Amino acid sequence: MNSTAATRDTALPTKPKEAPLYHRVARRLEEYARLARLDRPIGTWLLLWPALWALWIAGAGRPDQKVLIVFALGVVVMRAAGCVINDFADRDIDPHVKRTRERPLAARRVSPIEALALFVLLGAAALWLVSRLNVFTVKLALVGAALTVSYPFVKRFFPLPQLYLGISFGGWSVLMAFAAQRDALPRVAWVLYIAAVIWAAVYDTIYAMVDWEDDLAIGVKSSAILFADMDRVLIGALQAMMLLALVLAGRDMDFGGWYYAGLAAAALLFLHQQWLIRAREPAACLRAFLNNNCVGMAIFIGVLLQYVYSH
Repeated sequence: MNSTAATRDTALPTKPKEAPLYHRVARRLEEYARLARLDRPIGTWLLLWPALWALWIAGAGRPDQKVLIVFALGVVVMRAAGCVINDFADRDIDPHVKRTRERPLAARRVSPIEALALFVLLGAAALWLVSRLNVFTVKLALVGAALTVSYPFVKRFFPLPQLYLGISFGGWSVLMAFAAQRDALPRVAWVLYIAAVIWAAVYDTIYAMVDWEDDLAIGVKSSAILFADMDRVLIGALQAMMLLALVLAGRDMDFGGWYYAGLAAAALLFLHQQWLIRAREPAACLRAFLNNNCVGMAIFIGVLLQYVYSH
């Protein structure tokens, strides 16, 4: 036998070369970013639009620069923290849902301890940001943080988790914006808050329609399941209620044509969403959910132009 061949056949397998440290660190950071949904900014926008409506109205068209920066960064950080704690709570449920099974915690690419550490870090960053504002806003922020943390656990038994999402997360920035700008919560702040809560219930119910079959199979509660074959009708009723609340806010502020043009554009977008969800096809429902970014933008443009041209 050839001695070279014999040596080659009996040689021990070599240990795979370990990736460079910076590659390993980059991979971990990428997983953390995915866990915080930084790669999917739609949720951040849906939370930011109500805050912008409120900041412009509370600031009479000229929100304080520091407050605006704090809120913009705060929405990004708090949305990320909310996603992390939600995935931590759902880490044993998400593997059974087609849309969520590849999330870092569900796929076991990130450990629960890592997720909790990231949540604490994001919470500390949010606390530091809000501490730049007045005491009233800090108090509201602490209440909002408690509500946000409770959401993933309340949805285990509450039949309308999409409504609780709006109460606890979707609209809380509206109240905080008025507290930061005016150190008070006038009537219009509460009307805008109600509008934001209803809007969150609308878009998150449409989002829940994407996972309807999986959620029903594993026993997850959602408004899409509760509404059943009345889902489109009830979503339409909620859309109408949200627009009515914004009309009442406009009347309270003596707004004119630009503002109502923004609401009219939002109404047309809602009609488009109704068309998309008509067959309850998951991909179309997802498009309808994403379309809500345009709804929030249309309303903000209406508010912005109202102040630009009201003088």
